[in-house]
Amino acid sequence: MPNKNLIILFGGRSVEHEISQRSAINVVKYIDTGHFNLSVIGISKEGNWFLLDNPQQLIESGKEISISLSTTHPRFEIKSSGETFAIQIVFPILHGTDGEDGSVQGLIQCLNVILIGSNVLGSALSMNKIISKKLLEHAGVPVIPYMYFNKDEKISFEKVKNKLGLPFIVKAGNLGSSVGISKVNTFENFEDALKDSFKYGDEILIETFVKCRELECGIIGNKLLSSSLIGEVVLLKNYDFYTYNAKYHDKSAIRVEIPAQIPRTTHQQIRDLCEKAFLTLKCNDFARVDIFLTPENEIFINEINTIPGFTDCSMFPGLWENMGISPRELITKIIEFGELRWQQEQQYITDL
Repeated sequence: MPNKNLIILFGGRSVEHEISQRSAINVVKYIDTGHFNLSVIGISKEGNWFLLDNPQQLIESGKEISISLSTTHPRFEIKSSGETFAIQIVFPILHGTDGEDGSVQGLIQCLNVILIGSNVLGSALSMNKIISKKLLEHAGVPVIPYMYFNKDEKISFEKVKNKLGLPFIVKAGNLGSSVGISKVNTFENFEDALKDSFKYGDEILIETFVKCRELECGIIGNKLLSSSLIGEVVLLKNYDFYTYNAKYHDKSAIRVEIPAQIPRTTHQQIRDLCEKAFLTLKCNDFARVDIFLTPENEIFINEINTIPGFTDCSMFPGLWENMGISPRELITKIIEFGELRWQQEQQYITDL
C-alpha cells in the first residue's frame, strides 16, 4: 500500500505564531516517514502559504502555494512552477486565531480530506473560553466562578469585585498560551487589564483568582478515550500564575512533575473529568486539559487545548512518554485516530 501524503501545517496569523513553529519542529522530527510522504507548509503572519523543506526555515523563503478547492482531486499548486501535489492528510500544528478556532479546520473539511485533530465544532467550542465554560458548567463539570463581557458594555469594577472577590483574573476570550491575561488586585490596574485583553478580541472572561496547583492531562482517542498521567506545573519564581513568559522564555521559572504528587483517588477523579470535558466540547483525536486543584482538593477544569504544544517545554508529549509511549508512537497514534474517524464519517449521506 503506497504511503499517504501527510501535510504538517504551522505558523499562521496568530500571536502564537512562534509557538506553532516550535511545536512543528518537534512534530516533524517524530513523523514516521516510513509510512507517510511528508510535506511541510508554513503560513506567514500575513496569511500566505509556503511549501518548505523544514519548519526551521524562514516561512517566506519557501515556495508560495495556492490550493485547489476540489473534493475529488484536492491539490496544492506551487505558484512559480505550476507543479501540484495531492492532499490526503492534513495535521494542523497551529495555535490560536485562525488555526485552532475552526477556521482552517473548516477549509480542510470542505476538501473532504483527512483532518487530524478536532473538527470545526470542537475547535470553535474549545477555543472560545466563554462558550466552553457555559457548556462545561451545563454538563456538571466544575469551573472557576466567572463573568464575561463584550467591548461595548460598561464594566463595573465594583460589580466584578462583589461577585468574584479580589483578586480576579481578566482574560481574552479567545486565546491560548496565557496571552492577554492579567491579575487584578485593585481598581488602579483594572482598566489596564481590560485594555490588554480587549486588544485580542471583543469579548473577555473574568474569573475568581484561586490559589491552586496547576495540573495538565492529555487525552487521545474519540469515542473510546485514553487519558494520560496527571502532570503538575510547579512555579519556582514569584509569578502570580503560569504566564506566557514563564511558559516559553524563563527556563528557570517552573519545574514539571510527572506524575503529580496527588492522592490516587484525586488522580482518577481528574482523569474522569478531563474525559468528560473532552466529550462535552466535541473534541477529536487529541487534546490537553488544564486543571486547577485547590489545597482543599477541589477540582476545576480550566480549559481544553485542542492542539497542545509540542515544544521542548510542553508537557503534553512528556505525559505520554512517562507512560511508555514515545513521541513517535504518540504522533502515529493520533494520526491513526484521525484516519479511522474520517473513514467512519464517509458512511454518512450528504445528499438525497
